[in-house]
Amino acid sequence: MTHPVRHRPGHVLERIPGLGEPMAAEFDELFDRMNRFLESAAAVPSVAVRGAWVPLADMQETDEAYVIEVELPGIKRQDIDVQLSERELCITGEYKEREREGTLRRATRRTGHFEYRALLPSEVKTEKISASLTDGVLTVTVPKAQAAKPRHIEIKG
Repeated sequence: MTHPVRHRPGHVLERIPGLGEPMAAEFDELFDRMNRFLESAAAVPSVAVRGAWVPLADMQETDEAYVIEVELPGIKRQDIDVQLSERELCITGEYKEREREGTLRRATRRTGHFEYRALLPSEVKTEKISASLTDGVLTVTVPKAQAAKPRHIEIKG
């Protein structure tokens, strides 16, 4: 995936009258947020900016909640951290390489730090979030905040 070009002195935004460093900084922030969104929406695992790998995951939306299922086979519960900040869900941790006897001839499984981020599209109930780890799949359920439902108001004469 290509990344947008970062702001540099003499950037085209600085040559437009009325724009300058504040506007360029806003565009940089927008590009960073778009990159995080695209990385969280990608179906193919990629390498995160900090050198961490991104586990495979599915996110589905029901009427009541967002359900995120992340494949983390062989990773212990205590090695996983789930956090929600504003609308961004962040699942991080480490898959520790195990001690082996003999010579390792081939290694294709990922080890080390992992990071999965997802930007949730609406307000959620942070106090009701739940997570469970079963058969190597972490399931995080994030209930939606109840939006005000339209109701009919009778007009009195």
